[in-house]
Parts: sequence; C-alpha cells; structure tokens
Amino acid sequence: MAKARSTPSARDKILAAAFSVIRAKGYSATTVDDLCAAAGVTKGAFFHHFKSKEDLGVAAADHWSQMTGALFANAPYHAPADPLDRVLGYIDFRRAIIQGGVPEFTCLVGTMVQEAYDSHPAIREACKGSIFAHAEKLEADIAEAMQTYGVKADWTAKSLALHTQVVLQGAFILAKAQNGPQVAIDSIDHLRRYVELLFNRSSKKEKRS
Repeated sequence: MAKARSTPSARDKILAAAFSVIRAKGYSATTVDDLCAAAGVTKGAFFHHFKSKEDLGVAAADHWSQMTGALFANAPYHAPADPLDRVLGYIDFRRAIIQGGVPEFTCLVGTMVQEAYDSHPAIREACKGSIFAHAEKLEADIAEAMQTYGVKADWTAKSLALHTQVVLQGAFILAKAQNGPQVAIDSIDHLRRYVELLFNRSSKKEKRS
C-alpha cells in the first residue's frame, strides 16, 4: 500500500510534464499530444482529468504555486532575525536556484502569462494569483525592514515586492533570448544592490559566499 501511495497518479504525471514541456516550448506550441508523450499517459487519461488544454494550464499554474510555495517556505532565508537580511536572503536564494538549462530555472506562470494573458483569461488570472501571492509573502519582510530601518519613502513594501518579480520575470526573458543564465544572474545582482541602496545598507557589509 505504501508503494501504491508513492506512485504518481496520471494527473500528477501530466502536471509534472506541463512544468517541463511548457517551459521548454511555450504554452501555445505545447500540444496535448506533447504532454501525454512526456507524461507517459493516453489522451483518454488526459481528458479524464482536464477538460481542455486551457483547463490544464490553470491547474498547472495552481500546482506550480503549491510546489514552489513549499520550496520557498522551507528556504533558509527565513532564519535571520533582521528582516532586511531576510529580504536580501530571498534575493540570494533566487540567484542560487538558477541551475541547469533555461527551461529548468525559468518560471512556468511567467512563461504562460506572456502568451495567454489576452487569449486565455482563466490562465492569466491563475498566473496572476501565483505571482502576486508570492510577492505578498516577501512584502511582509519588506514592510518590517522599512519599520526597523526607519525608511520613509513614496514607495511601499508592496510596490518593492512586486518590483522584485518584475526584475526576475524580465531576467528570465533575457535568459531565454541569450539561451543562458548569466544575464539573469547579473540582473539579480543588480536587484540586490538596488535594495541595499534603498535601505542604505553597504554592499561590503553583506558578503555572499
């Protein structure tokens, strides 16, 4: 029974296939046949779990949120007592997980919403929910850092949290254009320096190994 419980269902296999195939080919170019082949399931199994490719796109965005949410919830950047250290640690963590080829480190929901924002409103809303909910978790640390460091500005914790996502998603687009990670890494390094400047934190004080 334990073995049976650990075996992925056809639905889980399709969702896992969506993560890899859509990030590699894009949402529009990905077909149901592509997903079934990558998942090792029949089209009948696909349509048993999903009404359409759009339905799969919404489910994939929701599943992405759950999977990445668990990854970030257990990441080490939550440990420091200083909220700014947590914010900078988040940026360092985003840099550290740029590993492998472009489809392996780029964002599923960012990839889908670029193509589907107008043609598939349901996918757009699912992707928006994923990105904005992720930013909200960072927003709390930024707000605490603003209070701790006495930062009074015409920008808000929410706007800075969303700006981090703008930089990251833009970095992924440039990485796709260059077909390599370095431009994304450089962009994240710039983001870190920008946040340090906002909080008047010397970059010399924060040394990354």
